[in-house]
Formats: sequence, C-alpha cells, structure tokens
Amino acid sequence: MLGKTDIHIHVPAGATPKDGPSAGVAMFMALVSLLTERTVRSDTAMTGEISLRGLVLPVGGIKEKVVAAHRAGIKRVMLPARNRKDFEDIPQEARRELEFIWLERVEEAIAAALEDKLPAGVHEKPALQPVDAGVE
Repeated sequence: MLGKTDIHIHVPAGATPKDGPSAGVAMFMALVSLLTERTVRSDTAMTGEISLRGLVLPVGGIKEKVVAAHRAGIKRVMLPARNRKDFEDIPQEARRELEFIWLERVEEAIAAALEDKLPAGVHEKPALQPVDAGVE
C-alpha cells in the first residue's frame, strides 16, 4: 500500500511568524520511523527545513539549537549542510563534544539517525498476552 502513497504535510505560515519549518527533518524522521518500525537514535537531535524534493534547507538559530541539544546531553546533531557557515558561532565546548552530521538531502538523515530494525521475534516492549476471562 505505501509503495503507491505520497504523504504531504504542509505547515502554512498564515499570519504568524514562521517557526515551524525548522522541524521539517524531525517530522520527516518521525514518519519514516513509524512507517519502517525503526527507532530514531535517542542521542541525536536534528533541525532543517525540507523541500518537496527532499533537499534539506538552511534554518536560523543554529547556535541556540546546538547549545540546547548539548545541554540536554545529546551527542550528535544533524544540521543542514547550508548552515556550515554558522559552525564558528557554536561555542568551542559544544563543537568539541558533539558529532556534527551535515545534511544535503533527507535520505542522509535516514541513514544517520535510524537504528537497525530488531530481528524477528525480538520486541522492545513485551508482547500483549491474551487475558483469560475465566471462560472455559
């Protein structure tokens, strides 16, 4: 079914300031995780607007986003490659302690952020068991 399905999420700016586009990569990864049943690495933060063709576009506030991720204990950050110019604005400690992954396309985010799928029969959560209602 999904092989013939396109999903399009449009977040219009309307009359409010544009705050939402920076979450494009994160929203995309949430959908990919759901559809592939693979989890996103918990040590990875991400930002970036995405185009309809899968390009990762630059966003503002890179320094603040990276500092917040660093303070939260994140180890890896995925950023738009077009934001490399903002790297020097990031405090030295965060630059030294974080791994930076520069994204041109969303496919690169998939490769960098998704965990391997669990082997068949292995579940992160215990499988639901039928409840015996005492009926024989």
